[in-house]
Amino acid sequence: MDLFDIGQASDNNFYAPLAYRMRPEKLDDIVGQQHIIGPGTILRKALELDQLHSFVLYGPPGTGKTTIARIIAAMTKSHFEPMAAVTAGVSDIRKISQDAAQRLKFYRQKTILFVDEIHRFNKSQQDVLLPFVEDGTLILAGATTENPLYELNNALLSRIKIYVLESLSDENIIAVIKRALQDKEKGLGQMDIDITDDGMQVIINAVKGDARMALNILDTVVNSFRESEQPFIITADLLKKVLGRPMVKYDRTGDYHYDTISAFIKSIRGSDPQAALFWLAVMLEGGEDPKFIARRLIIHAAEDIGLADPNALLVANAAASAIQFVGLPEGRIPLAEATIYLATAPKSNSSVMAIDNAITAVRQSSKIVVPPHLADSSHSDVKRLGKGSGYKYPHAFGGYVKQQYLPDHLIDAQFYTAGDKGYEKMVQAFLQKLKS
Repeated sequence: MDLFDIGQASDNNFYAPLAYRMRPEKLDDIVGQQHIIGPGTILRKALELDQLHSFVLYGPPGTGKTTIARIIAAMTKSHFEPMAAVTAGVSDIRKISQDAAQRLKFYRQKTILFVDEIHRFNKSQQDVLLPFVEDGTLILAGATTENPLYELNNALLSRIKIYVLESLSDENIIAVIKRALQDKEKGLGQMDIDITDDGMQVIINAVKGDARMALNILDTVVNSFRESEQPFIITADLLKKVLGRPMVKYDRTGDYHYDTISAFIKSIRGSDPQAALFWLAVMLEGGEDPKFIARRLIIHAAEDIGLADPNALLVANAAASAIQFVGLPEGRIPLAEATIYLATAPKSNSSVMAIDNAITAVRQSSKIVVPPHLADSSHSDVKRLGKGSGYKYPHAFGGYVKQQYLPDHLIDAQFYTAGDKGYEKMVQAFLQKLKS
């Protein structure tokens, strides 16, 4: 018996964890994910017609990936073969594929291969699996918490559909908890247990959309504090004794890591200090490396603020130095200071545009020759080569003199255009004065 054996006595074992007992057994019992398994959706129709296509369920923990797979196992007329990516090898895939080919040939029965944690499949495993998915020997169903666009190879991705599961809403979590408290067969309905509104909010805040975690918390509180057959009220204070400090779900190497830093930088670029501070707090609470955050602040100061406020780069560098010197938790303060400064600074990407334009010109130039009057003239006899001859020393002309500084083929090129915000207004005025 394994996790896909639905309807067995172990499912109703009262001593099993509450989250296990409360697993839905029908699609209509699943809370949330209606955009994937609701009436009329592609996956729902395919399952009801037993015409499944290869797919991957991608989403955070506790959102229903394994539950959907269990229900597929119970509903389908196809042979259902579960596999854990962490323990499976290439030989296992070949054996299952050979059996599937025989099953299809002699019994006209399709085989669904469900791979849990499919992101752990290495390149060799994926390469072995590919031809069997391609020719229809296997219907691949995968589940993963990691972005499959990064974890699966392009050949396999082109042959599967990706369904993105979402973290459950507050209303979904409330529904899951109330169902567990009221269900007399599999849940806690025979125990006369209730929960206060404050207690419900504590769980909602702690689980961040994870139904399994919500049920585990509920299970722990009941097992820890319920002592008699009397009515039992779950309060915020009781929950806080179990939870301690709430932790933020955060994978420092995964998809959420990149999404969060992207939200952080885009909030700064959008001049929203409130949002920028929120995403900074998410990263700090999730255990992100503060030096990584500091590096991103330095890059942003140069890329998106630049000459509109040259002090932004100094502030970002100062925050990076402070992190190196004092560390956390005190280092959160200079990081916050730099975040607020950068978010409220005028924005200009003129520097990055300028250097990119110049690099493009270099790459497109068939030949680059330094004009003779700009060439090095430090050697005592170099004038015989014509180097340095004709160069006008700006200080001899009051600080500025018009002369050619670009190669002949780029003499009229313009890579940098001064913006009209912050310090660049002064730059713009200075350059305009020189032209006039």
